Amino acid sequence: MDLGLKGKSALVAASSRGLGRAVAEELAAEGADLVMCARSEDALREAAQVIREQTGVRVVAVAADLTDPAGAARVLDTAVRELGRVDVLVTNTGGPPPGPFETHGPEAWDAAVRQNLFSVVNLARGVLAGMKQRRWGRIINITSIAVKQPVDDLILSNSVRAAVTGFARTLANEVAADGITVNNVMPGYTRTDRLEALARRTAERKGIDPAHPYDAWNDEIPMGRIGEPHELAALVAFLASERASYITGNSISVDGGWIRSLL
Repeated sequence: MDLGLKGKSALVAASSRGLGRAVAEELAAEGADLVMCARSEDALREAAQVIREQTGVRVVAVAADLTDPAGAARVLDTAVRELGRVDVLVTNTGGPPPGPFETHGPEAWDAAVRQNLFSVVNLARGVLAGMKQRRWGRIINITSIAVKQPVDDLILSNSVRAAVTGFARTLANEVAADGITVNNVMPGYTRTDRLEALARRTAERKGIDPAHPYDAWNDEIPMGRIGEPHELAALVAFLASERASYITGNSISVDGGWIRSLL
């Protein structure tokens, strides 16, 4: 299937590893030029070089902290300067620290909001004018299954990613007539560094073997296994495509059936 992404320009946040890198790889494989950003410059440049060599598309790497509005502005400025425009924006952030409510003070809440909400808002604000002018654009936010079914011990993520969902759903209505779609993708338990960290924390808290959390998660998932980053990336690429032009305002899970709600 030709997704119509050849020649498009995509900005993928937090794309040096994990879900962000898988998305960058998928979009590049479909022919989209990329701006990749992450905090770790070494890991980012390595990922960008691999994708460049494997696909032949233009790949621009920008090391930046998106919790800082100046960092987001620098990424956006570089994207326009190097690629001319941003047709597809994929927002993605690492999860805030786990723990129950009593363990998180005001500083932790402020950091979570800056990392997981304001970074999304700032990037969206930066690309919308160009998308409206061209009357075509895709904004895709990687959130979490926690926005539909809260995950224990993740009160920061449950709360702030829900705010992203509200923002995106409202924005989708505001820009739909401009040919811009806004959707969220909700990863379930997926094999990433974040999941490994959660498994270690769970094992330490319960005094169990580090493999046991994976066994418990597999038991909760109807498909009986953890997801792989490329499985989520395939959906993101479709939502970024011309084929998905009538899909907007949605939050779609990639979770092996973990969410049990009807809608």
